Amino acid sequence: MAQLLSMGELLIDFTPVGETEDGRLLFARNPGGAPANVTVQAKRAGVSAGFLGRVGKDMFGDFLVKTLRDCGVDTAGLSQDPDYATTLAFVQLNEQGDRDFSFYRNPGADTRLSFEDTDLSLIDGCQLLCFGSLLMTAEPSRTAVEKLASYAKERGKITAYDPNWRPPLWKGREKEGVAAMASLMKLADIVKVSDEELALITGKEGLEAGAAALLGEGVSLVVVTQGPKGCAVFTQGFHFTQNTYDTPVKDTTGSGDSFFGALLAKVVQSGKQPRDLTREELSDFVDFANAAGSTCATKTGAIPALPTTQEIEACRKNVPLLKL
Repeated sequence: MAQLLSMGELLIDFTPVGETEDGRLLFARNPGGAPANVTVQAKRAGVSAGFLGRVGKDMFGDFLVKTLRDCGVDTAGLSQDPDYATTLAFVQLNEQGDRDFSFYRNPGADTRLSFEDTDLSLIDGCQLLCFGSLLMTAEPSRTAVEKLASYAKERGKITAYDPNWRPPLWKGREKEGVAAMASLMKLADIVKVSDEELALITGKEGLEAGAAALLGEGVSLVVVTQGPKGCAVFTQGFHFTQNTYDTPVKDTTGSGDSFFGALLAKVVQSGKQPRDLTREELSDFVDFANAAGSTCATKTGAIPALPTTQEIEACRKNVPLLKL
């Protein structure tokens, strides 16, 4: 059984890789999806990892199943739907390497994950369940996420949540989307959130006020990612900030997931509950995670760019911290 089980979307990121001679944009087919990126990064960071989700029974779905297996991820919880297509996302990058998404998902096979068809022994056997919010856009996956996260928490598993706000998937019902994201906070021990997402979900100004709101809902560890500014860490007993690494940025797709997967791998390896981690331990864990995300950003694509432990440690040893 996998130590870390990640639940959610597995999709194709079509990432720009250049232009034809007459100026038409070229895209490369890259495997992606935040929860899938997290589980692959955790595997590369040294823990056994599995994936729980659904893709289409199509050329893209076949490619994604093979990709996870080739990465050493346990795919016992990954199924293929004969009636719904694999979700596609086209990524546009600006000059800083930051991205914008256009999704083709109406609905995608990922939203067909159901609680009734899930092998609960996969959760019984894991130490940590990671989940996101993108399956909240449609049924039956919306109910599945809530029930499976509740099932894990009731059995004493560590639960980790990445809200991962994607406005195009909630077009015309943005308030519903924000409420859906916020509703899962009570099921999470660990939350990784961007500064923009924190303000959106909590309605609070400032990181400390926003983090306090989440801690007040029972979250043990809140990690706020701030891009080149590094991250801020909040627990019930202390908080601190941590600078990231000054790597050359090529593509930030998957960098936040790389950060989260590396962090969760460290939590699993510690054998501790998040609430029991010391400031020194967390400082080391998020430094490792910062190095992972920074290294990922030096390459294109999501899963193909996720670094190994050796690459992460090389970054920590050889790359200076970025101080803004």
